Amino acid sequence: MTANPFQKTVRALDNNALTVRRLALQILTTQEQSSRTLDSVIQDTLKGKILRDRRDRALLNAMVFGVLRWRGRLDFIIQTFSRIPLKKIDDQVLSNLRLGLFQILHLDRIPVSAAVNTSVELAKLSSPPWVVRYVNAILRNAARGQKHIQYPDIRTNPLQAIAARKSFPQWLVRRWLDSFGLDETVRRCDAINTIPPLTLRTNTLQTSRGTLLQSLGDHAESVQPTKIAPDGVLLQNPNRTIPEFAAFKNGWFQVQDEAAQLVTLLLNPRPGETVLDACAGLGGKTGHMAQLMIDTGRIVALDKNETKLEKLNEQMRRMGVSIVNNAKHDLNTVLLKEDFGTFDRILLDAPCSGLGVLRRNPDSKWNIKERMLKNYGNNQVRFLNNLAHLVNRMGIMVFSVCSCEPEEGESVSEQFLKSHPDFVIENPSPALPIGFTSLVTREGYLKTSPHQHNMDGFFAVCFKRIG
Repeated sequence: MTANPFQKTVRALDNNALTVRRLALQILTTQEQSSRTLDSVIQDTLKGKILRDRRDRALLNAMVFGVLRWRGRLDFIIQTFSRIPLKKIDDQVLSNLRLGLFQILHLDRIPVSAAVNTSVELAKLSSPPWVVRYVNAILRNAARGQKHIQYPDIRTNPLQAIAARKSFPQWLVRRWLDSFGLDETVRRCDAINTIPPLTLRTNTLQTSRGTLLQSLGDHAESVQPTKIAPDGVLLQNPNRTIPEFAAFKNGWFQVQDEAAQLVTLLLNPRPGETVLDACAGLGGKTGHMAQLMIDTGRIVALDKNETKLEKLNEQMRRMGVSIVNNAKHDLNTVLLKEDFGTFDRILLDAPCSGLGVLRRNPDSKWNIKERMLKNYGNNQVRFLNNLAHLVNRMGIMVFSVCSCEPEEGESVSEQFLKSHPDFVIENPSPALPIGFTSLVTREGYLKTSPHQHNMDGFFAVCFKRIG
C-alpha cells in the first residue's frame, strides 16, 4: 500500500466542484488503505471543514457511498479498459478512476466531460503526467464503450456474473447461491444496492407517532409509518439534516431501522424491571427500552468504549430518559454479580460482521472476509456465556446481530443452548405487534432481510432461564 498523498500536501482549490470531489477522493483513498469504518473516516476527513451548501454534502455522500456500493462493477469496467492489473494501480489513482466512472454511470446531472475533467484535475495534484494521461484515457474509453462491455453470462457463470453486475465479492455471492439459489440471490443483491429510507423511532416519552408524522410532513419527500414497528417512521429524501429538525432537538425521535426496533420489542422490557443493555453503543436500543418501561425501573448501559457511553448519555438527556446508568466493561471478561447484580432482562446486541446492514454500510462488502464469520460467532458465544449467570430465574436474555449468516445466528444459538440446559428459546409474546410473528421461524428465530421486508437484515433469539 502506498502512503496517502493527501496526508502530505493538499493544494487549495477554488473550484467548488473540485473541492467536493477532492474530499470524496480523500475519504475513498483513506478507507481503501485502512480497516476503519467509513463513518469514522468521513468524520475525521471533514473535521474543521465546512460544506455550507447542503447540496455539496449530499453530493459528497452520494459519491462516497455510491462508489463503495458499486465498487465491484466499477472495477470490472476499469479492468476491461486498462492494461494495468487492478492490484498494480496506486490506491489513490484507482479511487480516482472509480470516482470518475461512478459519476459517468450513475450521476445523470453531471456531464461526462465534467466527470472526466475533474478526475484529470485531481490526478494532476499528485501524479506524474503519464498517470494523468492514463486516467483521462481510461475514463474517456469507458464512457464511450460502456454499452458494449461483455459481462459474464448469468446462465453459464452466475457467480462471476452477479459479482460483476451487482457489485459483490465472489465469496459472498457463492455462499448466497448455495443457500438461496439464483433468483433469491439476485433479489437480495438488488435490495442491498438500493438506497434505504431513513427510519426513525418515535420517543413516546415525549410525543406520539401521529404528532411526529405531522411535524415532519413538510420536511421530506415522503413521511410514512413503518408497517410493523408501532413507533417507526420512514422518511424519503429529507430536506435538511437530522440535527436541524426541531423534533430532533425536542427529543421526539431517534434514528433507528425498523428491524432494530423489533429486537427491543422481542426483549419486551416492562416498567419497574432491571435491564442490562450489554453492548449499548450509542444507545438506540437503550432509549427504546426506556420508553417501553415508561422511564421507570433501572437500565444499565454497558460498553467498552467510553466515548460511545458519553454520547449515549447525551442522547438520553435529549430524550428525557432518567433511568439509565452506564458502565464501562469488556464482555471478553465475566461480569461479577457483586459488581453488577442480576437482571430481569438482558440484551446482547453483539458485535458482528454487519452483513445485514450493507445497504447503509457498503464499505463492509469489501472489508469483511468469510474467515471472519467464525471468529465473530466464537466471540458472540463467549459474550453470552459471560452474561448468562446474571439472568434471574424466569428472566430473559435476547441475543441479536445485524447479520443473516448462520455462523453468527443459528450456530451461536445452538452452541449456547448446548452448554446452558437451564435456558430455552422463548417464542414471542402474543402482545407483540401484528405481523411480528410472521418474521419468526419455527425454531423461534427472528429473521429480517432487505429483499423480503425492506428493513435491515437481523437475527435475534429470545432465551428464557428456567433453572
